[in-house]
Amino acid sequence: MSLNGNYDRNNVFAQILRGDIPAAKVFEDDFVLAFMDVFPQSYGHTLVIPKQSGRNLFDTSETDLLHVMKAVKRVATAVNKAFTPDGIAIAQFNGATAGQTVYHFHVHIIPRYADQAANIDKHESTNMADIDELRKLAARIAAQIK
Repeated sequence: MSLNGNYDRNNVFAQILRGDIPAAKVFEDDFVLAFMDVFPQSYGHTLVIPKQSGRNLFDTSETDLLHVMKAVKRVATAVNKAFTPDGIAIAQFNGATAGQTVYHFHVHIIPRYADQAANIDKHESTNMADIDELRKLAARIAAQIK
C-alpha cells in the first residue's frame, strides 16, 4: 500500500475514537487519545493517536503532531514509572513496507525488557490481549500521569 491514499473513516482507530469499539484508555484530552495496544509487543505497549484524521505523518497537521508528541512524552514517562522497564522504544511507521498496519497516524510506546527479544520493525503480534487485563495495565499507567 502506498503512502498516499484516502483516509478510511472506518479504520479501527477511527472506530475507537467514535466509541464503536472499546479501548483500554490511558489518557485523553481534546487533541489525543492514548490506549493499550490489543496486540501488544510487550507488557505495557501503549499507543498515542491524534483525534483528527490523518493516514500517516505526512497527512497529519503540525499542530496535531505537537500534541501527539507532548502526549507521547507524558505517557512514556508514566509507562516508565508504572513498569520500570529496562528501556522504552518509541516507534512510528508510515506505509505498509515500513510496518504500518492501521492507517491513522499513531505512535507506539513499547516497554523493553532485557530478557525479551526486541523486534519493533513491524507490528506482527497475533495474540490479542484480554481487554480486562489491558484495562488494569491502563489504570496503572494512568495513575502515574501528571
